[in-house]
Amino acid sequence: MNLEEAKKRITELSAELMQHNYNYYILSQPSISDFDFDHLLKELEQLEKSFPEFALPNSPTQQVGGDITKNFVQVKHKYPMLSLGNTYSQDELQEFDDRIRKTIGNDFGYVCELKFDGLAISITYEKGVLVRAVTRGDGVQGDELTNNVKTIRSIPQQLKGNFPPSFEIRGEIFMHRKTFERLNNELKKELLDQGVDEDKIAERLYKNPRNFASGSLKMQDSKAVAKRSLDAFLYFVYSDETLCATHAESLKLAESWGFQVSDHFKVCQNITEVMAFINKYEKERNQLSYEIDGVVIKVNEYRHQKELGFTAKVPRWAISYKYKAETAISKLKEVTFQVGRTGAITPVANLVPVQLAGTTVKRASLYNADEIERLDLYEYDTVFVEKGGEIIPKITGVDVSKRDLFARKIEYITHCPECKTLLIRKEGEAIHYCPNDSHCAPQLIGRMEHFISRRAMNIEGLGGETVAGLFHKGLIRSYADLYELTYEQLNGLEFESEEDLEGKKKKRSIKEKGADNIIKGIEASKAIPFERVLFSLGIRMIGETVAKKLAQHFGTIEKLMAASVEELSDINEIGGKIAENLVKFFADADNVNLVMKLKNHGLIMEVVYDPNEVRSNKFEGQTFLVSGSFSISRDDLKKLIERNGGKNVGSISKSLNYLIAGDKMGPEKLKKATDLGIRMISEDEFMGLL
Repeated sequence: MNLEEAKKRITELSAELMQHNYNYYILSQPSISDFDFDHLLKELEQLEKSFPEFALPNSPTQQVGGDITKNFVQVKHKYPMLSLGNTYSQDELQEFDDRIRKTIGNDFGYVCELKFDGLAISITYEKGVLVRAVTRGDGVQGDELTNNVKTIRSIPQQLKGNFPPSFEIRGEIFMHRKTFERLNNELKKELLDQGVDEDKIAERLYKNPRNFASGSLKMQDSKAVAKRSLDAFLYFVYSDETLCATHAESLKLAESWGFQVSDHFKVCQNITEVMAFINKYEKERNQLSYEIDGVVIKVNEYRHQKELGFTAKVPRWAISYKYKAETAISKLKEVTFQVGRTGAITPVANLVPVQLAGTTVKRASLYNADEIERLDLYEYDTVFVEKGGEIIPKITGVDVSKRDLFARKIEYITHCPECKTLLIRKEGEAIHYCPNDSHCAPQLIGRMEHFISRRAMNIEGLGGETVAGLFHKGLIRSYADLYELTYEQLNGLEFESEEDLEGKKKKRSIKEKGADNIIKGIEASKAIPFERVLFSLGIRMIGETVAKKLAQHFGTIEKLMAASVEELSDINEIGGKIAENLVKFFADADNVNLVMKLKNHGLIMEVVYDPNEVRSNKFEGQTFLVSGSFSISRDDLKKLIERNGGKNVGSISKSLNYLIAGDKMGPEKLKKATDLGIRMISEDEFMGLL
C-alpha cells in the first residue's frame, strides 16, 4: 500500500467507525456486528501504526486507550461548575417554586432530568473536535482527564451537523449496573484464586458503580480505563453565543451534534407535574440500566435563568430532589459471628430473604458490639435494611412494635465461636479479637490463604477453598506443611466446600492435573525473594512496603529475628508498634520454628544480590522524584536510587532533595519545582553522583 492509498483508507475507516459509534451509542441502532466493528478497528490500528503521519487527532483508535498520565494537570473552568441545592422534601420543593414565581411570575416551565449517580465532567470542543475534559474539582478548577475521557465511546471526538466553533458541554460519566457486576465478579474470582479470606472479600470488592466509575476515570493508564466500559450522558451546553431559547431545545441540539442525551427528561408546566415525574422514577429507577439518586429540576427558559441568577454557591433556577436510600423490611433469623485472619470478630445478621435495589438480600453487616447495642437488637426482630451503595447491606433500625414479647436481647459473644477462647477488646478499639492465633482454625486457614496469595508466595493451583479443605482433612496446619504435601496425597482427594449463604456445602475433589499443578506451584514458590517471603508470614502491620524495607536493612532472617525494638524503631518509617509486633512475633518459639522449617524447605530467607548491581549508602536520607523520559526505564532509575540508600517519592514538596528531570516532563511540575527551589538534575548528572 502506497502513501496515497494509506491516507485514503485511514480517512475512510475513521469516518466509518465514527458513524458506527454514533449509530450504536446515540441512535441505539447498531448497523454492524461487534465482531465486524472490532475487525475494522484493528485494521485502522495497524494502518496508523504503519503510517502514523496520517492518523487523525480524533481517531476512533484513541478510544482503545494507551496513553499514560502520571500527574493530572489542574485546569481552571471557564464557566464555574457549581453544585445544586438539594432537597428530600416535597414542601421544600414547593418553597423553591414559590420563590421563583415571586421573582419572575407564572409564565415559565421546568425541565426535569434524572440525576445520574456518576462523575461530573466538563468537555471543551473547538471546531467540532474534543480538545479537553476536566472534572468538577472544587468548582473553580479540576483535573484534566482528556486522554481517559476519549476512551468513552459514547462521547464523540468529532461532532456532526451545525455546531458552534467553540463551546463546553457538561455531563455525567457513569457505569452500567451489569458492567459493575461483571467486573466485581471478575475481581471476586481473582481474590478467590489468591486465597483471600471469604469474609474479607466483600471488603475488597468495588463498593458501588459511582465510586468505581470515578476511580476508573482517574487511572493513569488510559488503556486500563478503556476496559472499564464507562458511559456518559451530556446535559448542559455553555457557549458565548446564544444557541437557543430553552434548555429543552439545547438538549435536542446537542443530540443532533452526536452527543448521547438521556431520553428520560420532560418539560413540566408546574410543580404538580414535577412531583409526578419524581414519583414515576422513584418507582422505576431499579429498571434503569444505571443508577440514579434523584431528579434535577431546572427553569427551562434561559432568559429566566439569567434573571434569577446565582447565590454564592448555587444557581437560583435549579434544584435537585434526592431520593432517600432504598430500604426494605425483613426479619432477623439469627446473628452469627465470623472470625477473620487477624482474629477480628465480625457479627452478621442473617435475614429472611428480601428484595432490595434489584437484588436478594440475605445478610446484613452489624459491624461490632457497639452497633448491636445501638440498634437494641432482639431475637427475631423485624428490621429495616438499607443498601446505601454498599455490597453488604446494613440494618438501620428495628420495628419495635412487632417485637415478640418473650424475645431475648442479642448479646455479643464473649468467647470465640470456633475455638472457644475468651475474646479481648483493646481500649479505644471497636472490634473484639480472638487471641488464640496459634490454634484457632479460621485464623490459621486465613493466614495460609494470605501466604499462598498472588502478592505473597503466589502458589498457583491453590485457592482458598482448597486450603480450607486440606486443613480440615488434617493435611496442613501451618505454612511449612504445604511443602510436605505429595502428589499421592492430593490426587483424588475429596473434601467439602465452605458453607454458602444458604448453609449448603458441596463436595469438591482434586483431579490429577490439579494435584500436579499444586505441587509445581509449591515448588516454584521457593524462588520467591526474601521480602515477599517476609510479607507472606502475615506478621501484624507488616505490609509489602515495610517487608521490603526490613529485608533490605537486615539482609537475612536471622539478623531480623535478633533485632530489638530500639534497633527496629531507628529504621526510617518503622514505628514503635511495628517494632513491637515484630519482636513479639519472633519471641514466640512456634513462630521461630515455623520460619526455620520454611528455610529448610528451601524458601529464600536472605536478600540475594546481583553482583552487577551498584550498591552503596550514598543517597541515604535523601529523596528523589523521577519525571519524564530517559535512556533507561524510570523503574530502573528508581531501583538505582533504592539500591544506593535513597527514597523515591511521588510528588514535589519542600522536603524533596532531587528532581531527576527527563524529556517531556510536565510544565506544571517544572514550575512547582522552580518555585520551591528544588534541585533539578539530568540523567547524566544523576549517574555522575553514583
